[in-house]
Amino acid sequence: MPHPDRLTAIVEELRRAGSAGRTAASLAARLDVSVRTIRRDLLALQDAGVPVGGISGPGGGYVLAQHAMLPPVALTQGQASAAAVSLAAAATGPLTRDGAAALEKLLDIMPPPGQRQVAQLASRGWAGPPVVARTALATTIEEALRAGRVLAIDYQDAAGSRTLGRRVEPHLLAFTGGNWYLLAWCLDRSGPRWFRWDRISRAVNTGQPADGRDPFAIFTAPPPGVRRVRRAPVPDPRGEPARPS
Repeated sequence: MPHPDRLTAIVEELRRAGSAGRTAASLAARLDVSVRTIRRDLLALQDAGVPVGGISGPGGGYVLAQHAMLPPVALTQGQASAAAVSLAAAATGPLTRDGAAALEKLLDIMPPPGQRQVAQLASRGWAGPPVVARTALATTIEEALRAGRVLAIDYQDAAGSRTLGRRVEPHLLAFTGGNWYLLAWCLDRSGPRWFRWDRISRAVNTGQPADGRDPFAIFTAPPPGVRRVRRAPVPDPRGEPARPS
């Protein structure tokens, strides 16, 4: 069995096993490979961020965290196409790895006409958000967001003041006013903050668990400096002073 297919099969076996888990020997027997190969594959899955844990005690084995996989969802062709186009449009944002994987899965199960439709819609071009490069910084923030870990960031505010090692709990990402923002609870300032993405020069995952705050309760204001754009005045055809639209 090719390596990627075997990794997928291991995840599926662990998902079906639930809390009972599977031993390396049972996985090896089911997939017709050696126990050493299974253990190497399990390490690869853990390195890739798949939440595979161990079961202690006699006959212990491996278990997949129950929240790791969602149950099957039935989508119509139109819903699948809309989701795929949305994922393609979001490919410029900070969190692209999971989105790209989800898009690939959707395209794999769609018939060729559906795939062509998604490609046509995604290629028509729209005024999307600026592309965020896949850097070590983006990967670190992405992993901390997913795992709920405190970050230490170097940040420069709008006035040019720079802080080093600022401890924050990352919660959300937002695109507004032409910029990407990291919405985080600042532990050093004891309050919610909007950190503009392009002003974060460094981020370190401290490994410290973040508190389970409700981000939709604490982030109620837009980032500083973002104002509603007013439409240009419309000239009055009768020659009177222009009035706002």
